[in-house]
Parts: sequence; C-alpha cells; structure tokens
Amino acid sequence: MTGIWSGISASSPGLGQGAEFTVRLPLCAEGPPAMRESTRADAAVGSSRRVLIVDDNADAADSLCTLLQLSGHTARTVYRGGDALREIARFHPDVVLLDIGLPDLNGYEVARRARALNDGRCPKLVALSGWGRAEDKELALEAGIDIHLTKPVDAATLQQVLENAGRDATRAN
Repeated sequence: MTGIWSGISASSPGLGQGAEFTVRLPLCAEGPPAMRESTRADAAVGSSRRVLIVDDNADAADSLCTLLQLSGHTARTVYRGGDALREIARFHPDVVLLDIGLPDLNGYEVARRARALNDGRCPKLVALSGWGRAEDKELALEAGIDIHLTKPVDAATLQQVLENAGRDATRAN
C-alpha cells in the first residue's frame, strides 16, 4: 500500500510488517530571503562584526546569534546584565545588542557601566528592546546607548546598524 500527499509518501509491505514514511522538501540553495540579503551585504562590504547579544529571552537571543553567525558575524549571547559587562571586557565586541528589561542590571545600567570601562572606550551600544515609548528612548540616550531599536526589528535595519558600526565601533563617552 502506497500513498502520496504533498511531498509525503508512506509505504508498507502489509499488516504487521512496519511502514516507511518519506518527506520530500524543496531545496533552497541560498537560505531564507532575509539571510540571503544579509549574507550578500556582508560579502559585498566586508562588514563582519563581533556582536554580543544580551537578552534574558534565551530563545530569542540564541536565534538571533545563529542568524548573525550564518550571516558571517562572530556572535555570542549572554542573558544577564552582569554577564554582559564581563563578556564586553573578554570578547571586545564591535556592537552590543542590549535588551533593556534584564533580571539583574537593566540595560540602562549596563550601558552606563560599559561606558565607564576602559577609559570610556566602548562598543556601539544598541538597545534592542520591547520598551519603545519615547521616554524609553530618551532614557536609553541618557544612559549612553547609541541607537534604540524596538522589537521586532527587521533584518535590513539591523544589517544597516551592523554595517555602520565599523565606522565608529569604538568611541569615547
């Protein structure tokens, strides 16, 4: 008995003799559209960056990390503000994508402390947060965050931020 339905087939030699299921998916040679665009942009301008992702939502942070790595960046994740400060000192990222609502130190405090490290020299700090009110953006600027992006951010905007980071990745407070 064999049946085929939308790229899925099942076959069995008979009752009690097991079954074999096959799923056929189309091959996408270049990956998803957003990833193709990011990869091409990276290759075209040589804009590979060291990126630290700081977000207490581990699934979101890890997914973004994977996407950035597939786009040619060197990326790491941490899930707490204190860990972010240690990783900034160890990893020396070009860009920190920083959630504001963290469980220990909020993103504003992480930004203040990061700016105080290394004589004020600091990676580009980018808030990537669900907190997107005008007051949140003002607090981000006051804390020393360079750019405030509200989640969800589109791939083209994020790619532009990463490309621009090469021009001023390390700056004084």
